[in-house]
Amino acid sequence: MKVIGVMTANFRFFYELVQLLKEYKEPFVTLDLGADVPGKVGVIITTREEASKIPFRNVVAEDSPILAYKLAHGNLGGRKYFDNLIFGVDPGRRPGLAIIGDGRVLFAETLDSPESVADEIIRFRRYFDHGRLIARVGHGDPTNRDRVIRSIWNAVDDIEVVDERNTTRRTDEPDADAAVAIALTSGRRMPFPPEVMPTPGEVRDIQRLSRIESEGRVTISTELAEAVARGDLTLSDALLVQGRKSSR
Repeated sequence: MKVIGVMTANFRFFYELVQLLKEYKEPFVTLDLGADVPGKVGVIITTREEASKIPFRNVVAEDSPILAYKLAHGNLGGRKYFDNLIFGVDPGRRPGLAIIGDGRVLFAETLDSPESVADEIIRFRRYFDHGRLIARVGHGDPTNRDRVIRSIWNAVDDIEVVDERNTTRRTDEPDADAAVAIALTSGRRMPFPPEVMPTPGEVRDIQRLSRIESEGRVTISTELAEAVARGDLTLSDALLVQGRKSSR
């Protein structure tokens, strides 16, 4: 089995990356900068500044430890071209995302927001050579589903909506694991981007969250809550706007 090699003289990057690899239980070895690379190493992680000093063909050079790990994990087998890259999304406020390259799981994780799905897709799209890019999004949670679809509309070739019943997994990462199942299931192709239409219940829930976030001092307006539900504003920004209105 190939493992990740860590080769850097940047102590902060090294420390954060090693902590991350341990957290994910990812096998790795640490190597001195410029040292010979053992045969069991499939990919080397280093910083962008040090990339030219690495005596190895398969290198991930990034200054963000988490991004470097994600890319290295997906590239561990040394393969950088895929006929089909499929992105599976289990929609929600914190969506699950899985990336499948020609049937192989490259990445599966729970993200921070529906819009962050687009950022991850763009990163992987730039790093791996590919043919078709297909996104498959679970049909549940319509508001967050449609936020995801709108955010990734121009980042992929096709978007399919998948019946996500029976995709939930009883694991430590149910959203990420459900995203894998969604990625492996064909769905209905979307002909155009949907409108994001939050329900009254979702709007009220965001107003409730605004009271919690502000420790009872502020309840944002229905208009601002709708903007948060659509992904046009963060809750923090909406609280600032509401606070300015209230102080006039």
